Amino acid sequence: MTDTTQWAVELKEVKKTYHAGPIEVPALRGISLRVAPGEFLAIAGPSGSGKTTLLNIIGGLDRADAGEVLVEGKNLQLLSPGELARLRLQRLGFVFQAYNLLPVLTALENAEFTLLLQGVPAGLREERVQKLFAEIGLAGLEHRRPGELSGGQQQRVAVARAMVTEPALILADEPTANLDSVTATALLEVMEQLNRAHGTTFVYATHDSQVMERARRLIRLHDGQIASDVARAGQTL
Repeated sequence: MTDTTQWAVELKEVKKTYHAGPIEVPALRGISLRVAPGEFLAIAGPSGSGKTTLLNIIGGLDRADAGEVLVEGKNLQLLSPGELARLRLQRLGFVFQAYNLLPVLTALENAEFTLLLQGVPAGLREERVQKLFAEIGLAGLEHRRPGELSGGQQQRVAVARAMVTEPALILADEPTANLDSVTATALLEVMEQLNRAHGTTFVYATHDSQVMERARRLIRLHDGQIASDVARAGQTL
């Protein structure tokens, strides 16, 4: 592949340094990688390895200091804040460790929130959410608020919110960190099913061995650099 529009994500020598007063803290030290559409990919590494920073830069939540960050062929370094916001709204989905649900809204209202921002009519919003809820085991829980749901159910609502807009790419930052192992397994099965059924690209930042084992490609970071990049079958990429 040579056409950059054929890659879901392409990074070229991406660098990021944070500053704590006079102290410079390098987070990424020249990351280059390509992610094909439909991949189910995990980025792993210990705390401080740069995995969350990398995810945030791919999602346009943070900017690289140097290098190129391309999502569906668009160079994020050249986009304005407004253009980045539109890209996130239209093409990206996010799943966070802390669920980030609005406590005053029902599960259905939380899941349809991004559709509301997109201007999708109410009837179509509900129809799309109900269909997705049935697909991921949330049918019958539409009118419960987050406080009335288990952690696993809340994270499924967060996954539904990310998926319901039919994004090209979902970025999941430690989505299983607050879940017990049984619930985490069930959630990962749902996400893998969505990946296979819809062809959505999933990129995780994780230190969870379950996520690493299920990923069909595993990238390990160490001190802001790629230490290894291996496909599930054992082929080094």
